[in-house]
Amino acid sequence: MLDNNVFASFVFYSVLLVLKMYVIAFITGQVRLRKKAFANPEDALRHGGTQYHRGDPYVERCRRAHQNDMENIFPFLFLGAIYSLTEPTLFVARLHFLAFFLCRIVHSVAYLCQLKAPTRSVAYVIGQVPCLSMLLQILFAVASHW
Repeated sequence: MLDNNVFASFVFYSVLLVLKMYVIAFITGQVRLRKKAFANPEDALRHGGTQYHRGDPYVERCRRAHQNDMENIFPFLFLGAIYSLTEPTLFVARLHFLAFFLCRIVHSVAYLCQLKAPTRSVAYVIGQVPCLSMLLQILFAVASHW
């Protein structure tokens, strides 16, 4: 399968995106520890007492960044895999994958660093363009077989 350069490119960017999700999860955990804001009472007890079973705005920001990744990266993984089977040109496919990847990086940095609006929104919208493009190309490829 990795002899297919388009699929290999997709796998490369997909692994980077999953790694990015792990990094965000790790950051969330570190922020919880630093802020002593634990979602579960047993974790709070382990780290000083039930008074630390509480929320924190920055922990919630990190958690929302991770949730947003799941809402956007999981569909990309499906669409990109199927799109790779439609035999797109390598240049165009890489452009789709790279654009989405870069937009997700910018989106996460904007979320975690609280960058000025509309940085995060622009990254989100631009990141949806390659996904929508892949979705439409998949639909056209499948529709031509009916």
